[in-house]
Amino acid sequence: MNTLIIFGAEYLYLVIVVLAIAYIWRAPKELQKRMIVCAIITLPVTYIVAKIASQFYYNARPFIVGDFIPLLPHTNDNGFPSDHTLLSSAIAMTLFFFYQKRGLFLFVVAFLVGLARVLVGIHHLSDIFGSMIIASLVAYIIFTFVLPKIEQKFLIK
Repeated sequence: MNTLIIFGAEYLYLVIVVLAIAYIWRAPKELQKRMIVCAIITLPVTYIVAKIASQFYYNARPFIVGDFIPLLPHTNDNGFPSDHTLLSSAIAMTLFFFYQKRGLFLFVVAFLVGLARVLVGIHHLSDIFGSMIIASLVAYIIFTFVLPKIEQKFLIK
């Protein structure tokens, strides 16, 4: 069981990356362009917003607070937000706005990534939910407000 949890915590996010690339690859060309532009903006902006948020909220990792050895070795830095969950959620939400069922599926997998990171002892649930909220809000703002302006300016459709 520990092996499965460790795999989820360390590598499951890569499944999301591969599936998202496959979904984009198989999309019609017009939609493909929009998805790629949205992802190119959403992913770094999500990371920047999360790094700013981490300057205002410090959450000691569970293995520090609980004085135990985690299943997965990790540095003693700020646990908020979970970078793995942040990336997974940002990808899932970007895809969600184009393919709701696939995006929702990836969002569930992103939650499993976060849950695995909680179970190995390197994150609190608040780190996971914070990551998912940040990624969802940024993806929504980019898709709703930024992407239409870019499409209008550069005639990407």
